[in-house]
Amino acid sequence: MKSLLKIVLVIFVSITITNCKETKEEKVITETEFVFTKEGTLTLTKANGTPIKTIAVEFAEDDYERETGLMHRSSMKPLQGMLFIQDVERIQNFYMKNTLIPLDLIFIDSNKKVVSFAENAKPLDLTSLSSQVPAKYVLEINGGLSEEWVIEIGDTVEWTRD
Repeated sequence: MKSLLKIVLVIFVSITITNCKETKEEKVITETEFVFTKEGTLTLTKANGTPIKTIAVEFAEDDYERETGLMHRSSMKPLQGMLFIQDVERIQNFYMKNTLIPLDLIFIDSNKKVVSFAENAKPLDLTSLSSQVPAKYVLEINGGLSEEWVIEIGDTVEWTRD
């Protein structure tokens, strides 16, 4: 009986020691590459009906997409942008947390008319960028393009989904 008890005790101690050993597992941290995914086409038009530009857009229309936006992206092509579709028309507030590229924010009302801008927003800046009046949509494009394309208050946008 004593020898059986010794065997059981040895097995128990062996299992306990084996389970308590520190394992050196290598942790692998992978970074997700955020890439542009064309989901639609957006056309900017002057108030008099003259087309300005047509660009490829991604849509940000749920909470996660709106919160993430263009964060963590190292670049965006000139004819690309992101259209934020908000649930309600109101004063919109954005900031550039984790956003690595300068952006122009074009605030658009529920009639799809441009109502205000935040131009050349600085990367990684936490300063609030607000629409001057209520807006339902916000178009983000590369910084400086609003001026280059001569986008003005009263211009309109239309989009289609792919």
